[in-house]
Amino acid sequence: MSESHTPSGASARLNTGVAHNARVWNYWIGGKDNYEVDQRVGDHVAGMFPIIREIARADRWFLGRSVRFLAEERGIRQFLDVGTGLPTVDNTHEIAQRIAPDARIVYVDNDPIVLVHARTLLTSTPEGVTDYIDADVHDPAAILERAAQTLDFSKPVAVMMLGILNFVLDTDEARRIAHEIMAAMPAGSHLALTHPTFDADLGGEGQIPAMKFWNENATPAITARSGADIATFFDGLDLLEPGLVSCSQWRAESDSPAVVPQFGGVAVKP
Repeated sequence: MSESHTPSGASARLNTGVAHNARVWNYWIGGKDNYEVDQRVGDHVAGMFPIIREIARADRWFLGRSVRFLAEERGIRQFLDVGTGLPTVDNTHEIAQRIAPDARIVYVDNDPIVLVHARTLLTSTPEGVTDYIDADVHDPAAILERAAQTLDFSKPVAVMMLGILNFVLDTDEARRIAHEIMAAMPAGSHLALTHPTFDADLGGEGQIPAMKFWNENATPAITARSGADIATFFDGLDLLEPGLVSCSQWRAESDSPAVVPQFGGVAVKP
């Protein structure tokens, strides 16, 4: 791994008294980097909305399929993973560098527990680079400035925004963030995105009370959106087949995966 931007004070910012999304998500997918408060809130949310664990797993599987697709079929060798979450098995850099050892990956997060783990868990092949920057999704200019120290923005980049814009509560701002980041990317770059929905045709009605409980008992606050709103994050890009669908069904490896109320899609910048 190249020089890390991980601040030494990250552990001092760690609050283990309040459930936090990165740790609860880690709990839902079977990880060990979580605390009792995360398990308690995670279990309560799962009791209200049992499919949440399936959503977490489906989102992780989407990550694997989309990175493989981008590296193998689209020839992408640079990845900007915004809202990384806790490292688990088969992170973006591991998948990409198995296919292309010279792949360069920059992770972005500002969660203290993610920062604590970044330096020890995110490594790289000798030919490639894996780096980590501490930055907030609400500040895309800072993300781009820092990422440009590792990535070459004159060549195509895959921007990964999985389950991150749902923490930007204002839809106009979320749209601005996605558009600003993609505006800095050259033609041939891609956006891979997942986002929870309350749309009934994906079974998303249960998101609303579950997210209300979450927002009252955990951090950061979260929101679901309609498929129509989520589609606007791809404005100016060409969605690739099969379009914006339940993330469990995007280029699914089985014939009939369960539909989850989380949209996923990959688009290319023309």
